[in-house]
Amino acid sequence: MIVNLDWQLGLALVLLVTVAVLSSLRGGYKQESDVVVAASRAALQLAAVSVVIVFCLQHLWAASLFCLLMFAVAVRTTVKRTAAGNAWPWTALAMLCGVVPVLAIIFGTGTSPFSGAALVPIAGIVIGNMMTAHTLFGRRQFACLRENFPGYEAALSIGLQRPEAIKLVTESTAREALVPNLDTTRTVGLVTLPGAFVGVLLGGGSALQAGAAQVLVLVGIMAGQSVTVVMANELMQRGLLLPADLRERLHV
Repeated sequence: MIVNLDWQLGLALVLLVTVAVLSSLRGGYKQESDVVVAASRAALQLAAVSVVIVFCLQHLWAASLFCLLMFAVAVRTTVKRTAAGNAWPWTALAMLCGVVPVLAIIFGTGTSPFSGAALVPIAGIVIGNMMTAHTLFGRRQFACLRENFPGYEAALSIGLQRPEAIKLVTESTAREALVPNLDTTRTVGLVTLPGAFVGVLLGGGSALQAGAAQVLVLVGIMAGQSVTVVMANELMQRGLLLPADLRERLHV
């Protein structure tokens, strides 16, 4: 989409942030400061990053380093959201297991040229969505385990091992982290026209090329998120990927 870089942009941003703040106040969510800080950080970070990205797009080595930075920030963000700071290496492993195969297939098959201009946007999309899937998984699964702790203890009392006991009380919610992207994939073109599609069109590509790029991205995200969630689930069941309070309660 085309955005006019003038006072109208500033006005629109202020109004949108105001709507978000007022909604938070109305709902009693106490996220007003978080909304303002998030919006301010987004504007400042994008302004700074845009300068760096121009250089990275022209040099593969710089693009690779930038992707590592994106991955590190994504891991840190999801670790904070899931309160699993002590398990950050396992969080990184779960996300890495989702990111690497997707990028390897996309670039290894020659579907997209292995260049800085292609690596940064594709890796950014994939990493961001692995972060989202892991955050949704962690917050839901850890809450489920806390809420059903008596069921976990009951499972242990009948002779089940810890992995089986954790699986028993959490398996019904494990797939929920995959639902948002599945819905997006099912309804693409009918409900949403995601960024990859619009970006190719604005870049001068044909509608067919835009559609192919978007399908590639959506299916890649679907595959990567599936791997990330499965790996995170297995690590959780083994007692590795858990917040400190659950590690203590489960005597890990």
